[in-house]
Amino acid sequence: MEWTDQGIVLGTRRHGETSAIVELMTPGHGRHLGLVRGGISRKVKPILQPGNSVQAVWRARLDEHLGNYTIEGTQLISDRLMGSAAASYGMQSVAALLRLLPERDPHPALFQALAAIVARVDQPSAVAPLIVQFELRLLAELGFGLDLSECAATGNDADLIYVSPKSGRAVSRAGGEEWKERLLALPLFLKTEGAEASADDVTAAFALTGFFLLRRVFEPRGIPMPDARSSFLATIARGRRPHPEEAASDLGFTRDRQL
Repeated sequence: MEWTDQGIVLGTRRHGETSAIVELMTPGHGRHLGLVRGGISRKVKPILQPGNSVQAVWRARLDEHLGNYTIEGTQLISDRLMGSAAASYGMQSVAALLRLLPERDPHPALFQALAAIVARVDQPSAVAPLIVQFELRLLAELGFGLDLSECAATGNDADLIYVSPKSGRAVSRAGGEEWKERLLALPLFLKTEGAEASADDVTAAFALTGFFLLRRVFEPRGIPMPDARSSFLATIARGRRPHPEEAASDLGFTRDRQL
């Protein structure tokens, strides 16, 4: 068995004396693990840092085997991650959410969303809307997509400003007036391409996706929301840019990164 694909590194863990097991997100083969021989060497280790884009060749005798990767770096962003806590936590949060997907199950739309995040990961104001839109798409890929096309109460598609926490359907201003205290806010940028997202809009959007991730995904599985997600939200709220050594430690550049 052999295939070649693009990939974005989600994480690694040491294997034996010199090798590493690498977790990639790929467009054609989904979240896929493989062994990189010599993966902890000075030459190869920098390529295998989270967020880096690579060209990967995977080989195995049988499809169900772990297999071996031959990896070549195509875009290395570790220096950008090391200088920003928001970038570090954002990448960790997205990687943790992708691990909700079955291994080797292709999700090309999520790969494209991840690539867009990686391209702007060190720009907190730009990447935050991309990450929350990624979460919205992830919910859909997991089978829990929200219906933001029309009002659940009136059937109209105008002035949609709420989402029902029960049905996950949009609700218009008029349709939700009686129950507005119980409804979740629907920021315009989540349903209108090209709409600007203010800081308040982003906060409301993360509250919306976080509610449905918790209720429909994490609680049924009996697992907590990723700590990195709350750390990312706290960091962008503070607008903090820490000393590079702090961000490097968060990403695992000073220790072996675990999947």
